[in-house]
Amino acid sequence: MQTEKIILGIDPGTSIMGFGLISIKAGKMEMISMHELLLSKYPNHETKLKYIFDRTLSLIDEFHPDEVALEAPFFGKNVQSMLKLGRAQGVAMAASLHRDVPITEYSPKKIKMSITGNGNASKEQVAGMLKSLLNLKEFPTKYLDASDGLAVAVCHHFNSGNLTSEKSFTGWESFLKQNPDRLK
Repeated sequence: MQTEKIILGIDPGTSIMGFGLISIKAGKMEMISMHELLLSKYPNHETKLKYIFDRTLSLIDEFHPDEVALEAPFFGKNVQSMLKLGRAQGVAMAASLHRDVPITEYSPKKIKMSITGNGNASKEQVAGMLKSLLNLKEFPTKYLDASDGLAVAVCHHFNSGNLTSEKSFTGWESFLKQNPDRLK
């Protein structure tokens, strides 16, 4: 009997949250869906976080992923932007853990390296390689944030079984054990 694995990849953001779902069956990778949640139309940061949480839960409930992979926030110069991005990622993590779906974080460089072989690849290069890897003629969306979400899922598939350098959590207890500095 062939087993299928479904991976949800999320590129968290406070303006656009990109996500992609892939299935792995008999070693073959196929795109199930990719899209984005446009958040700039919402009035405040708290409302955006609520929609990120709700959309992540709805994706989990609809597609029943076995694992969730998230892009980790990168270190930038604007501290306020980083805090908001970290909150968006945390809300997506919380939704996944709320449904007991294991999560793994990947750095942007690791994702780009996994997809293109170049940790400094552009979003366009990553999207082009994804089209090739998944035999897609076109993407169903114009936003590169959506292809970034798909890239996180593909990166996770390529790195399954080789997770020594990335953080992986199976629940709140596991998360807190690996991040004691986040407990106050």
